[in-house]
Amino acid sequence: MAGSRGRQGKGTRLVTTGRAGDFAEHVVNPPVWRASTHLYPDCAALREGPKANEDGRFFYGRRGAPTQWALSDALTELEPGAHGTVLYPSGVAAIVGALMAVLKAGDVLLVTDNAYDPTRNTAMGLLKRFGVEHRFFDPLDLDGFAEKFCDRTKAVMLENPGSLTMELCDIPALAAIGRDRGAVILMDNTWATSLGFPALERGCDIAIMALTKHVGGHSDLMMGSASAGERWYRRLRMTAQQLGHVVSPDDAALALRGLRTMGVRLERETATALKIAHWLEARDDVAQVLCPVLPGSPGHEFYERDFTGGCGLFSFVLKGRDDAARVRLIDALELFGIGYSWGGFESLALPFDVPSVRSVMDWPKSDWGIGDNCGIRLSIGLEDADDLIADLDQAFVAMDKG
Repeated sequence: MAGSRGRQGKGTRLVTTGRAGDFAEHVVNPPVWRASTHLYPDCAALREGPKANEDGRFFYGRRGAPTQWALSDALTELEPGAHGTVLYPSGVAAIVGALMAVLKAGDVLLVTDNAYDPTRNTAMGLLKRFGVEHRFFDPLDLDGFAEKFCDRTKAVMLENPGSLTMELCDIPALAAIGRDRGAVILMDNTWATSLGFPALERGCDIAIMALTKHVGGHSDLMMGSASAGERWYRRLRMTAQQLGHVVSPDDAALALRGLRTMGVRLERETATALKIAHWLEARDDVAQVLCPVLPGSPGHEFYERDFTGGCGLFSFVLKGRDDAARVRLIDALELFGIGYSWGGFESLALPFDVPSVRSVMDWPKSDWGIGDNCGIRLSIGLEDADDLIADLDQAFVAMDKG
């Protein structure tokens, strides 16, 4: 069955994965197994338990049970080249857990300069305290990236597209450079998920996702995952167990439910985002639309070459406006909520300023003019595109009335 699934469409795989085994044989959705203690028939079985550290074998609640195993199995089958998937209590926990699985004191970690802010903070804070040196690099500069390596460089942390500024980079080229130098390549693949970007097939060793976003899809759970081939999966699993990482079966069931509809949600959100991006691009009061699926957006050629799908998260920059104007625009929105996170069924808007979260990349772009550092990130949900455009239109009017 696993072999045939690789030839099936994404929608079919989203529906059928994670539904194997006796525990799911007679129901559509695997039941929620709440259990901390797993019982053994006798002492001989108890002593055998620790010898097989893998999903599908009862041992103790921290190693999971059928509900968590079903989610891990589904995510593994959706990531081409993965041997297994480890679950974490949040996306940040997945990033931290994966990095701690591959690094030790004295190692050097290369971090893409446009990474998610908590990823940057992990490198500059927790890992630094544990003796890991970090170096930020511009992912658009392949020659500069190659020069960052030394004998102690053991891992590279990538993200595509970049957080907030949404530029795409050449992941296969970056991964090839890193692997040629013996580094482990990790990638935060939350934006496109494995449906839109098969990270392991593109040269990465570990693919990380915040399941809080698209997989959950309903803004009501926190969870992360890391998928890898056998070598790194074993390391991820052991490190997660040593750190005590575990997710609740109730949240795993919510993630499984969200996973079934993720494909159609991503398609709808991507189509709506592209329509809104085109509308924003035509406005004189917008300096730049930063949307990977939009032709002409930074790195769009990599989207066409390497991706099979996107999502509804993108940004734009106001032209010649200050923060007060930006605040008036966002506060006037009626259909967009104001809040962190993204990937849910509802649309969100968030102001952002880049200089404080960049170390080597240029921002703002000099050709956008003075004052054009007013960024707004939009997470497009499942509302009608025309209604969202109308909401943005009236908010732009409100911005200029201030």
